[in-house]
Amino acid sequence: MHVIVVGCGRVGSEVARGLAADGHHVVVIDRRAEAFRRLGDDFAGTTIVGVGFDRDLLSAAGITEQSAVAAVTSGDNSNILIARVAKETFGVSHVVARIYDPRRASIYERLGIATVATVAWTSERVLRHLLGSGAKSDWIDPSGKFTMVERTVPASTAGNSVASLESATSARVAIIHRFGETSIPAPTTLLQEDDQLHIVIGAGMIESLDSHLAEGPIK
Repeated sequence: MHVIVVGCGRVGSEVARGLAADGHHVVVIDRRAEAFRRLGDDFAGTTIVGVGFDRDLLSAAGITEQSAVAAVTSGDNSNILIARVAKETFGVSHVVARIYDPRRASIYERLGIATVATVAWTSERVLRHLLGSGAKSDWIDPSGKFTMVERTVPASTAGNSVASLESATSARVAIIHRFGETSIPAPTTLLQEDDQLHIVIGAGMIESLDSHLAEGPIK
């Protein structure tokens, strides 16, 4: 995957190094050339000095509809602008923006932009939004039998109830995050496209879960 990471602070550099180590083609953009020192001498990707919402710069970085973009600068306004340019100008679907003010999350998400907050596991969440099911689990129980994963509801599953998803996958939807609000869903809650679900499931059932999400469980 071709990934553009805008912002080379702690989170941006961790995300970029992790993606490059996994064999992805990574381009890192930052206003300051000295920020790239965080990447280390063995970083296999490309670095560009400039402003991440500059359309010409993004074009030079190789952005296409098949790219992924992580906007992880130190400013909310810059991150949302970068994310919007990526989605609306270049048609990129895999876009995530880091936020510092959680009250803005609902605004971002109504624009169809996944967000992550400034917490210790931000880097892992950025990777999860960019790469989808290939990312790590949120939690694994001590016996290794159960795990909690985060999944985004695709259009194919929207309109189904939480109960139908749980029945089809032998899982439990513990938390649902929608338009900046988090709640424990009822069995009758209808899923909406781009809902973020935290799902408890048997460790060996994740592939089945992803298959059902893609196909859409029976209502």
